[in-house]
Amino acid sequence: MQISIVIPLLNEQESLKELHDWIVQVMQSNHFLYEIIFIDDGSTDGSWETIMELSQKNEHVKGIRFLKNFGKSQALHAGFKAAEGDVVITMDADLQDNPEEIPEMYRMITQEGNQVVSGWKKKRYDSVIAKNIPSKLFNWAARKTSGVKLHDFNCGLKAFDHQVVKAIEVHGEMHRYIPVLAKNAGFSNISEKVVQHQARKYGTTKFGMERFINGFLDLITIWFVSKFGRRPMHLFGALGVLMFIVGFGFSLYLGIDKLFLNPTGRLITQRPQFYIALTAMIIGTQLFLAGFLGEIMVRSRKNDTRYTISDKINL
Repeated sequence: MQISIVIPLLNEQESLKELHDWIVQVMQSNHFLYEIIFIDDGSTDGSWETIMELSQKNEHVKGIRFLKNFGKSQALHAGFKAAEGDVVITMDADLQDNPEEIPEMYRMITQEGNQVVSGWKKKRYDSVIAKNIPSKLFNWAARKTSGVKLHDFNCGLKAFDHQVVKAIEVHGEMHRYIPVLAKNAGFSNISEKVVQHQARKYGTTKFGMERFINGFLDLITIWFVSKFGRRPMHLFGALGVLMFIVGFGFSLYLGIDKLFLNPTGRLITQRPQFYIALTAMIIGTQLFLAGFLGEIMVRSRKNDTRYTISDKINL
């Protein structure tokens, strides 16, 4: 198996047959051994029936159906788990990604030694205010925070070496940051390719402006996890010790001042420094305990990618 094409979808029945025929034409013209894995993320429009029809006509079509909508990250995770190809291609089902890009992306993985090739929709056919400007801001922040120099983190068209998709865990809303997850897992050969973006032909987008808000929150999460995910004590423990030292320093000063310097002065509890010291030591202790508990959780954590599959085809 040379290529596995993983396609998550939600209510894209109108575009599935056309997308399938387009992919098959590209695969056959390049003589690829391939599989197409459709992941139906809880569609309600008959997408699964269309996938079953396609699988009956084409033995290379496989399908996974979720019991309900779990999200794109969970769909990709299920597709990665099932993929058998040497190179795994991800793309959206709305016909905005061009299958003609696949052969070159495959070559960049197999011949140039790249482990991840991310698409870059340099020319977009989306609303400038609703998508283009927020997307540029989002991608700039992602580059600065993650250190991965990609222009378009949100592009659904990506190519991965087989080892990459088997080594990473895509959960929550982290599908935007698969290249970052790959980098954190030790796969450093990450490149990008300018790809053709096409206007949506059927239906409407399933994502609104909230995806950028969620994207920024996920970016903070992945930055924190990449820095301290395996060593939370290094952050919380250090802050806790610092706060405790500050509080203990104030307490020591108050004690010395009351016992030796000004024994007839105000009571310690009447001085604001007392409450600063008390608060600092309590917060410091809590932060230290948070780091300690975090270390325990890291060592005992389990995969939190959760979804329920109701049907499969050819898997």
